[in-house]
Amino acid sequence: MDKATIKEKVEAMISAPSCCAELKTAGERYLKAIGTPEEKDEAKKLLDEIKMDVCTIDQVIELFTSAKGEELFGKEQAAAIASHAKEVKANGGVYCDCPACAPGVELMDAAADILK
Repeated sequence: MDKATIKEKVEAMISAPSCCAELKTAGERYLKAIGTPEEKDEAKKLLDEIKMDVCTIDQVIELFTSAKGEELFGKEQAAAIASHAKEVKANGGVYCDCPACAPGVELMDAAADILK
């Protein structure tokens, strides 16, 4: 993955409503570090944060089929997301496909390019 695409993926990930605060901060720090001596260090931190925050599809299903998921998102929204997640899993998906996790997975897969 080239640097322009990496930058686009990071920007998409951190602008997603589903992106957590820690991942957003790591992404912003990485973007500011591009082209500087700190880039590689910030890239490592970003990848570490992505690995902690990107959810597996099983984690998504577990949350949205739980009482906590219903409490946080409402019964209908939780059921809809759980249904979608089950469909993703049935089609072979391993990770959440939300607007934050999907580019995060792509970035994890391109870790070698990011660390160049």
